[in-house]
Amino acid sequence: MKAIQKKGLLITLVLLVVALTAWLVLRKNEEQSIAPETVTVKLADISKLVTATGTIEPVNEVAVGTQVSGEVEKIYVDYNSKVKKGDLIAELDKTNLKAALQQSQATYQNRQNEKNYYERIYNRQNSLFQEEVISKSDFEEAEFNYQNARLAVNQAASDLQQAKTNLGYADIYSPIDGVILSREVDEGQTVAANFEAPTLFTIAQDLEQMQVEANVDEADIGHVAEGQNVTFTVDAFPDMTFTGKVLQVRLDPTNEENVITYKVVIQAENKDLKLKPGMTATVSIKTLELHNVLSLEMKALNFQPSPEELKKLQSEYKPRVPVQKESSSETSTGKNMVWKYDQNTLVPTPIITGESDGINIQIIEGLAAGEKVVYRLNTSGESTPSAIQAEESPFMPKPPGRNNKKN
Repeated sequence: MKAIQKKGLLITLVLLVVALTAWLVLRKNEEQSIAPETVTVKLADISKLVTATGTIEPVNEVAVGTQVSGEVEKIYVDYNSKVKKGDLIAELDKTNLKAALQQSQATYQNRQNEKNYYERIYNRQNSLFQEEVISKSDFEEAEFNYQNARLAVNQAASDLQQAKTNLGYADIYSPIDGVILSREVDEGQTVAANFEAPTLFTIAQDLEQMQVEANVDEADIGHVAEGQNVTFTVDAFPDMTFTGKVLQVRLDPTNEENVITYKVVIQAENKDLKLKPGMTATVSIKTLELHNVLSLEMKALNFQPSPEELKKLQSEYKPRVPVQKESSSETSTGKNMVWKYDQNTLVPTPIITGESDGINIQIIEGLAAGEKVVYRLNTSGESTPSAIQAEESPFMPKPPGRNNKKN
């Protein structure tokens, strides 16, 4: 009796295992249907960017110096002062310059008197020589002294003019309309202009118009041209995007540690004066801009179903999906191949593409706006390792080493 019960229990267990296994297989087959995931063909903007870093600079920056030495007597401006062209911004002490002018005036007058004296002698000697009263040597001596006196007057006149000019240099005027960026001297400080004019002030002409001087890598410079649109950000205003245009692509290269870059000058408006000289800018130069063109996400070009998936697709989405022994996302004519999804049907469609920004690609021919293109096949019901463990029957033996717990 006990043997019959054991045999019946064993048969029941075997039938249970077979039924559970069949249920799992049927469930898996039912759930593993292929569902296409798609993207939509649409109108969009496509742009290519060249990125670089640069520095904000004034469009025109002038260093104001002095051509004469002396002590700074008065300073009429300070940092950030607004000035107009011709404004007096500083004065040097004029004591020595005025004394030099007076001395030059006296010298000039003395040389003028000497010239007049020798001129009278020359005229008199010339008359006597014509009458053959004096010798030729006496006449030539009078002529020589007169010519030297004339040259001395010219030299004295030049020295007098230089003294007047030097006195005028003691007044420092602004050469442009602008803003004082820096002041290098203080009142009472002595400046020396022996070899070159020392800089007293730096003036920026117009801070409402700034420029970015960006260093572009040699690998990218071939794509950059004058007139291209630019966006850039600065650390001071990380949430703001500023705009500009490429003004100049300079030909002179810069070599730093064997890295070649070229300076690109970008014009930018600064009406609200947020941009300050010296700020670091992160620049994006738009080397290509296509507006409102037919486009598709590039991931759809990378999709190509495997032969097994094609067989499955043929059974689920027939009759428009052919079974191919070999598949490719590009046709023999160079056209890209995509898979269009329309009314529960997958259609292999050749297209011609244009420019790309790495995310979207321009569609020139083969697709229309609103059409859907497959970029992935999602097999529903694919189990994760944890799900597989949950579906395993406790009555089925486990492979060696798989989820065996140590006691």
